[in-house]
Amino acid sequence: MASVNPFNLSDSDEEAERRHSETIDTERSPSDGAPGPPPGNPFSPPADAEPPPPLSSNRTSPSGGEGISVSATAISAMAGSAETRISVDVIAAQLLRDQYILTALELHTELLEAGRELPRLRDYFSNPGNFERQSGTPPAKDQALGPGGPLNRAGSISTLDSLDFARYSDDGNRESDERVAVLEFELRKAKETIQALRANLTQAAESEVPSQERKNFKSSPEIQEPIRPLEKRALNFLVNEYLLKNEMKLSSITFSDENDEQDFEVWDDVGLNIPKPPDLLQLYRNCGAPSPLSRDMVDVAVEVDFGDLPGNCIAPETLKKPDLSQQQQAELVQELEYQISLLNNEKESLAEQIKKLQSEIQTLKRTVSSPPSTERLSLDLGSENTPNPSSANTSSSDPLPPSDNGQYLDIRGVSESDNSKPPITQNTSQTHNEIHNTLNKRPPVQFDQPNIKLSPAFQQALLSFCRMCSDSRLGAEVSRIADSEQSVMLMLGRCLPHIVPNVLLAKREELIPLILCTACLHPEPKERDQLLHILFNLIKRPDDEQRQMILTGCVAFARHVGPTRVEAELLPQCWEQINHKYPERRLLVAEACGALAPYLPKEIRSSLVLSMLQQMLADDKADMVREAVVKSLAIIMGYIDDPDKYSQGFELMLLSLGDPSERVVSAVHQVFIPAFAAWTTELGSLHTALIPSLLARIEKLLMQGEHSLDEHKLHVFLSALQSLIPPLFAVVLQNAPFTSRAKLHGDIPAIEVTRFPRPASPLQDVATIIGSREMLSALLILYDHQLEHEGTTGWESLLWVVNQLLPQLIEIVGRINVTSSTCVHEFSRFFWRFCRTFGKIFTNTKVKPQFQEILRLSEENVDASAGNGILTKATVPIYATGVLTCYNQEEDRKLLVGFLEDVMTTLSLSHAPLDSLKAAFVELGANPVYHELLLTVLWYGVVHTSALVRCTAARMFELILRGMSEALVDRRAAPALITLCSGPEFSVRISTIPAFGTIMETVTQKELLERVKMQLASFLEDPQYQDQHSLHMEIIRTFGRVGPNAEPRFRDEFVLPHLHKLALANNSQTVESKRIDIATQLFEAYSALSCCFISEEVMVNHFLPGLRCLRADMEQLSPEHEVILSSMVKECEIKVENRAMGDPQGSASIASSLVGEDAKTKFLSKMGQLTTSGAMLANVFQRKK
Repeated sequence: MASVNPFNLSDSDEEAERRHSETIDTERSPSDGAPGPPPGNPFSPPADAEPPPPLSSNRTSPSGGEGISVSATAISAMAGSAETRISVDVIAAQLLRDQYILTALELHTELLEAGRELPRLRDYFSNPGNFERQSGTPPAKDQALGPGGPLNRAGSISTLDSLDFARYSDDGNRESDERVAVLEFELRKAKETIQALRANLTQAAESEVPSQERKNFKSSPEIQEPIRPLEKRALNFLVNEYLLKNEMKLSSITFSDENDEQDFEVWDDVGLNIPKPPDLLQLYRNCGAPSPLSRDMVDVAVEVDFGDLPGNCIAPETLKKPDLSQQQQAELVQELEYQISLLNNEKESLAEQIKKLQSEIQTLKRTVSSPPSTERLSLDLGSENTPNPSSANTSSSDPLPPSDNGQYLDIRGVSESDNSKPPITQNTSQTHNEIHNTLNKRPPVQFDQPNIKLSPAFQQALLSFCRMCSDSRLGAEVSRIADSEQSVMLMLGRCLPHIVPNVLLAKREELIPLILCTACLHPEPKERDQLLHILFNLIKRPDDEQRQMILTGCVAFARHVGPTRVEAELLPQCWEQINHKYPERRLLVAEACGALAPYLPKEIRSSLVLSMLQQMLADDKADMVREAVVKSLAIIMGYIDDPDKYSQGFELMLLSLGDPSERVVSAVHQVFIPAFAAWTTELGSLHTALIPSLLARIEKLLMQGEHSLDEHKLHVFLSALQSLIPPLFAVVLQNAPFTSRAKLHGDIPAIEVTRFPRPASPLQDVATIIGSREMLSALLILYDHQLEHEGTTGWESLLWVVNQLLPQLIEIVGRINVTSSTCVHEFSRFFWRFCRTFGKIFTNTKVKPQFQEILRLSEENVDASAGNGILTKATVPIYATGVLTCYNQEEDRKLLVGFLEDVMTTLSLSHAPLDSLKAAFVELGANPVYHELLLTVLWYGVVHTSALVRCTAARMFELILRGMSEALVDRRAAPALITLCSGPEFSVRISTIPAFGTIMETVTQKELLERVKMQLASFLEDPQYQDQHSLHMEIIRTFGRVGPNAEPRFRDEFVLPHLHKLALANNSQTVESKRIDIATQLFEAYSALSCCFISEEVMVNHFLPGLRCLRADMEQLSPEHEVILSSMVKECEIKVENRAMGDPQGSASIASSLVGEDAKTKFLSKMGQLTTSGAMLANVFQRKK
C-alpha cells in the first residue's frame, strides 16, 4: 500500500489534491452556504492519513450526540479506502453549515497547533459579524440559519474560549456582558490580523525583485543580484550598531542622517517577524568557518502496519467498521501514540549508532598508517553495520573535520620526541586492531522481553514510576553517554560552566587541567573562549600558588596551540582583566603577559603586549602589580627584536626607576635593566647610546641643581648606571682581541669568590651574561694578561671606557656637593663596584692615574689656590672610599693612609675648608674595618709640627669615635686627645672638647669617663681658661649636645653644676656680644636638658638657679626668650612646692611638669617663634647608644 507524507507533497500530489477538491465543490449545491476549499490547498490530508484525536472534554458542541456522530463519521471517512479522499476543508464546511461551531473551533485549533491552518476556518472565526446577536426574540429551534447568522445562547457554557466564565450564569440573555466578550474577542483577532499582515509585508518586501530578474541572475552567476530593500535595511541596522559599539558616534550620526527613512532604534523597523542576525563582528568571524557537508536529502514515508503491533492489539477488521465507540477511539489513539514514541526512540538510537560509527571510522582513519587498510575497514563497516549502502559510503568518505592549528596541537597525544615514536606506533596499531575487532564482532544489543502480555500503555505507565529525568539539561547530559573524543570535549564544554560555580574556592585550582584540556581540544571557538574566560575568573582573588598554577596551565596551553591561537584566545582574556577591581586579578594579567611572551608572534610582543604593560605600569596603584609588570617587561625585552622600540624601553626604565615603591625599583635593577642591557648589547648601543644617555641626564641634573640638587633623581640615574657595570664588562670581554683564543679544554682555574661584587640577581652575574663560569675564567686569564703585557691597542670597547667614560665620570664627581653624604656615598659605591668588576690591574693602571693627575698632591702646590680647589670637592672622598678601598692588601692600605695624611696636611696648611676630608672620614668611619687605619692617620696629625694640622686631627676624632669600640678608644683615641691637650696652643685644646664630649656620650667605662671628666674640669676650673670665650662656648655647646645622652651621674654632678656657674658668671659679663653668645648657647643647652630626669636636689640647687640667671640675661637681651624661661621657671617651682608638701612622686622632670595645656601651648608657640638653631633640641630625642 502506497504511503504519502502529507507535509512533503510533491507537485503531482498537489495537482491531484486540487482536482479532487474542485470535483467535490462542483457536486455541492450553491445554496449550502459554505464556500469550497481554495485551489491548491497543500494541507488536505490523504485518505489513509492518521485520524485526528477525539475532541477534548473541555470543549462542548451544541449537541453532544450529534457531535460524536459527526466525529465518528469523519473518522470513518478518513479511514476509508484510498480511492475516496475527503479533504479537511469539506469537513470544516459541513461543520459550519450544521452550526457545530465549537467542533469547528476545535478543529481550527488543532490545525493551528499542527501548523496546517485552514483558510475557511480562519476567515470565519476572524469575522466578528458571524458572532453578533440580533436583539429581540430568539429564532425557533427548527429555524436553519447560515453560518453568518446569529447564535443562540448555549446554556451556561460560553461558546468562545476568550469569554470570562465568571460573568455568565444560566438565567437569561445578558446582552451587555456578551457584547463586552465579543469586543474582547474582536480585539484579540485584530491583533492576530495585524501580526499576519506584518508577516505578509515582510515576505512581500523580500520578494520585491521581479521574478524575471531573479531568473536572469540565476542563469548568469557572474552578475551579482541587486540588494533587496529588506537586505538593505538589515545591513544598515547592523552597520549602525557596529559604529555605536565601537565608539564611532559621529560616523553613526552621519550614517543615520543619510538613511533618514529608517528607524535605527528598533529592529522591527527592518522587518517584522524576522529574527535579528548576529552583529557584524560575529558574522565576519563565522564567514570563514567551514560550511556543513552537503548531503543528499531524500523524503522517506513511514507506514505503520497494524498487524505488526505487539500482541495484535488492534485487529484489521476493526478499522473497517464505520462505527467506533469512544473507548475504542481512545485506545486507538493511545496505541498510535505509543507506536510513534517507539519509532522516535528507534530513530534516536539509529542516529546515535550512526554518529558512533562515523567517529570510529574517523579514529581508524587517523590511526591506520596505510590508506588501503583504511578503505577496506570503511567498506567493512558500511557493509556490516549500515542498512543503506549509499549512506555508509557517504559516511566513510566524509573528510576529517579540520583541527585547530594542527601544527602545534596533536590531540592524539603523540609525543614530539623521536624516542617515544616506536611505542606509540605499537600502541596505535594495537588500538586499531582492538577497534576493528570490536566493530566487526559487536553483536546488537538485545534485552529479554517479558512473557507476560501487557498492553503497551500499561507498560509505559508502569515504567513511568522509575523516576528518570531527561527533560532537564543535566538529565539530558546523563542520558547521553559520549562515545568519541570529540563528543567528550563537547560534553565537557557544556558541563564545565555549570560545575565551576559549585566547587569550593579553595579547591577550584583542581579544575584547571580539565578546563585547559577542554579549551585546547574543543572544536567550537565560542566554547573555547568561554572556557578560557572561566579559567581567568576561576578564583576571585587567587593567591601566589593559585596564580602559579593558572600561569603554568596558560603556558602549557600556549605550547600546544601555537602563537595564532594564543593571540586570538588568551590575550583577549588578559585585556579584559587589565582594569579589574581586585589587584590579585591584575597581578595575574601582568604575570601572564610575561609568561606568554615566548609563545606570541613577535609583532604582538612588541606592540600590543608592550602597550598593555606600559599602561599598567603607569596607571596601576598596587605595588605588587607594578612589580610584576616590570618583570614581564624584562621578559618582553629579552624577546624583542625591533630596534625602533629602544626609546620606548629606555623611557620605561626611567619610569619604573622613579616608582615610589622600593620593591618595584628593586625589580627594575634585578630583572629589567639586565634584560634591557642584553638587548642593547645585541643592538650594539650599550656603550654608544644607553650609558651616554644616563651620563647626559646626570650632567643636566647637576647643572640645573647647583644650589638645590635633586638627590633622588641623581640616585635613580646613578643606580641604573651601576646596574649596567656587569653588562659593560661583558661587552669588553666579548669584544676583546683575545676572545677567539679562549679555550675551555684543559685545567681552568676557578674564579675567586671575591673577584666580583655580589650581584643583585643572577642576571647581573657576569658568568651568566657570558654563558658559563668556565668561559668567564678563561676570558679573565687572557684579560689580565692583555692588560699587563700587551696593552689596549685595537680594543675599542675598553678604550671607550678608559678615554671617554672615566674622564666624564671624574668630571661629574668634581661637580657634586661634598656636604651631601648621600651623593658621596652613592658615587663611592659606584666606583667601588666599577673597580672591583674591571679588576685590580685595570684599577691600578687606568683608574688611579687619572685621579692622581687631577688631585696633584705635591708639597710645592700647597699655597697655589688653583691646585687646592679640587681638594675641597667630592673627588677626594670618592677617590679615597671608592677607589683606594677596593683592595685590602698592605700596599693598598699604605696608599690610602698616605693619601689621607697628605690631604689633611694640605688642607690644614692652606686654611682650606675641611668638608672633603670630613666626608672621607665619615664614609670610612662607618666601616669598623678602617678604624685602626683612621687612627693611624690621626696620630700622624697629632704628632705633626704644625698646630693647624693638630687642630684638624683633633676635630676629626669627633667624627670617628661614634661606633668605635671602647677598647680602641681607651687604648688609642683617649691618649691621643690628652696628648693634644698638653700642647701649648689653646686652639688645639679647644678643638679636643667635642671629641671628649663624644666619649662621655658613647662610653660606659668608668675609668675612662673619670679621665675625660678630669680633663674637662681642668678646662673649666684652671684660671688660665677663665677668659677664654671660645672655650666656654665650645663647652656649653658640647654639654647641650651630649648631656641628654650622657650618664645621669655625670649630668647631675658635672654638667648641670658647671652650667649654673657659667650662667652666673655671664650675668657679670661686660662685653655685650660675648654675653649674648653665652646666653644663646645656655638657652639651647637648658632647652635640651629640660627633657631629662632631674632629681629634686639638683633641680633646686643647680637647675632652677641657672634658669633664673639665664632669665635675668634674657630680660635685657632677648624678651622672646625670657617668656619661655619664665614659664619653665614657674612650672619647676610649682613642681618643687608640690613635692615639698608630700606629693609621693619621687624624681620627676621639668618636661613632665609641663602638662598644663596652657603652659604647653605657650611653650611650643614661643619655641616656634625663635630664630636660633634647633640643632641642640634635635639631639635631645636620640637614644643613648
